[in-house]
Amino acid sequence: MSFNVVMFYVFSAIILLFSLLTITSRRILRAAVYLLFVLIATAGVYFLLEYQFMAAVQLTLYAGGIVVLIIFSILLTHHISHLFEKPELTKLLMGTGVAVVGSFLTIYTILTYPFPEIVTTTPLPATMENIGAQLLGVEKNGYALPFELISILLLAAMIGAIVIAKKDKSKNSEI
Repeated sequence: MSFNVVMFYVFSAIILLFSLLTITSRRILRAAVYLLFVLIATAGVYFLLEYQFMAAVQLTLYAGGIVVLIIFSILLTHHISHLFEKPELTKLLMGTGVAVVGSFLTIYTILTYPFPEIVTTTPLPATMENIGAQLLGVEKNGYALPFELISILLLAAMIGAIVIAKKDKSKNSEI
């Protein structure tokens, strides 16, 4: 077995294990840290696929940005030791059912999709003009639109963290 195959299995095992720990953990801070490990392992899979840009976005935006905002909102609201309630049996069964149906649908879709061959194109030369056109372009292979979407996502995450922090403060002040 090649190194890439071994690393794929390692990253897959990390993603599966820490995903399960994320959704089954009753402590909110531990769940956020487990989510961080899932996102870092996902970036590792992107590196294996040689999608360095996607891996960098995964590390900086999701692992570095969103998870840090979640952890800061937990720490700022003083809910480090907060325990989630145990889910009711009906919610647990419904969640398991949705997960099983979603898994089967995903596997079925992957197995039946024909995956046509992609014709490779010649790469562009790495000149300043080409790099600038790619970074500022909004058409095919342009990065301006993804960067704008990323900024909106980060803004929404910050607003969500502020709302969560304010909501918990108002609950504590009423008691």
